[in-house]
Amino acid sequence: MLSYIREKRQQLLCSAAAMLVSLGASAHDSFNQAYQSFDIDAIKADVKTLSSDKFAGREPSTAGETLTTNMLISRFKKLGLAPGNGDSYLQAVPMNSIVSEPQGTLKIADMAFDFPKNFVASSRQTRENNSLKNSELVFVGYGINAPEYQWNDYKNVDVKGKTVVVLVNDPGYATQNSELFDGNTMTYYGRWTYKYEEAARQGAAGAIIIHETKPASYGWNVIESSWTGAQYHLPAKEVNEPVVDVEMGISKEKAHELMTKAGMDFDKLKAQALSKNFAAVPLKLTADIAVKNTITESVSNNVVATIPGRSRPHEHVLYMGHWDHLGSTMVNGKKEIFNGAHDNATGTAGLMHIAKAYKTLEKSPERSVTFVAATAEEQGRLGSRYFANHPTMPLNKVVGLINMDSLDISGLKKDLTVVGFGKSELEDYLAKAAKRQGRTLTPEQTPERGYYYRSDHFSLAKKGVPALSAGGGSTWLNAEQKAIGDQVSALVAKCYHQTCDEYNENWGWQGMVAELQVFFETGFMLSNTKDWPNWRQGSEFKVTRDAMMK
Repeated sequence: MLSYIREKRQQLLCSAAAMLVSLGASAHDSFNQAYQSFDIDAIKADVKTLSSDKFAGREPSTAGETLTTNMLISRFKKLGLAPGNGDSYLQAVPMNSIVSEPQGTLKIADMAFDFPKNFVASSRQTRENNSLKNSELVFVGYGINAPEYQWNDYKNVDVKGKTVVVLVNDPGYATQNSELFDGNTMTYYGRWTYKYEEAARQGAAGAIIIHETKPASYGWNVIESSWTGAQYHLPAKEVNEPVVDVEMGISKEKAHELMTKAGMDFDKLKAQALSKNFAAVPLKLTADIAVKNTITESVSNNVVATIPGRSRPHEHVLYMGHWDHLGSTMVNGKKEIFNGAHDNATGTAGLMHIAKAYKTLEKSPERSVTFVAATAEEQGRLGSRYFANHPTMPLNKVVGLINMDSLDISGLKKDLTVVGFGKSELEDYLAKAAKRQGRTLTPEQTPERGYYYRSDHFSLAKKGVPALSAGGGSTWLNAEQKAIGDQVSALVAKCYHQTCDEYNENWGWQGMVAELQVFFETGFMLSNTKDWPNWRQGSEFKVTRDAMMK
């Protein structure tokens, strides 16, 4: 595989160089001017505005949304971009806002649960009252049904009407066995979203995910902040899949206590779950819980703007980034705002500044370049999922997607990290663009965290569209940049989905500019070639892409 990638990349480097030469001296000068047009101070100003208290955490269907989408539309109009959804810059995304409130606590034996300190519960059902009553608990290991891996944790067990108890991540990560699933790299089967989806498909009434920090890649504090307040969901007709009545999570400590109450050993059960011969284990305990839903139908919006291609306008290169964040919450009677400066005011500002770079060019690209600022990524990629189901252009006319979620603010790097390294031929174009900065591509250092499945590009990838997720790096350019990076990286990790994700003048802004330049050149090459990069052999999305391109 690696030799194949190197060969294809070398071919691309040669063709890309030839393309730039063929554009002529004037066009080359125009490209260089556009490449150098990224203005740190202007980028800072936009990130600062988007993450200010005035925008109130950019929650969908609030005044914060109106401020954000108005800013994007105004900027795209000023730059001369055309509406990307017919004659509109907006694509309405219908959503259900659901505030789930546990009525009392989770009751299992005589255990004491404390919401949200060691358990959380909610429901995606579009009805007011949802409950589990004397629901039998069944431990189903990792809760995976994956025929391609000859793995089925639900074999020979009927969980209809019951509540499944599930481990997070997948057996590959747990064993570090490269021949089991994808080894250390998390598959989609390891994501918490999949666990709930599969439980519902199996007929379960409830599902409890056991949270562990390392395999989940984040602490319980993220669970606490993400499971409170309004949660947004696409209407049932858009999803067209069953959901369990109550979705829950419990801490690792409570999981140990639960298994002890069942007369079992948690660690031994975990070990048993690592075999494809694992058989689900009835825990001989029941769960009771009631959840009240306050449901509000609402509409949020994706913002879509395009630069029409001058010779092949029906073919599109997509840039995407989510404009939303978590809004606000009340803590001890005080309003706390999740301003989301890094996640994702940086990517939202990036969309505007890459658009500006394209408009600096002497000539528009051959292909159209379309910018999608998606809503409700923090609620489960709802905006991008809706766009994938209702694209503003045929998906077989989308050349590729470059997603920007939480851009690099930790300083200049010698390399560029690719999330899901080796998945698509888009990386060949990215490698060429990175080479201009003397950078090489490197795989992500923590593939076990499943980042490829956690942002908007995944919505399009599932539909077959080659989608690129990259950013940051592992080696700083010099000691000065490393000093910035050491300080910023610690803060970013601490503040993920917390109120401390605030604008900081001392971020490594040069790293963000360099990243935007790389993404700009990658899209520039894609928009001026006749090539159609595909997923690489072995990618889980290649079959879908091949079918749509026939």
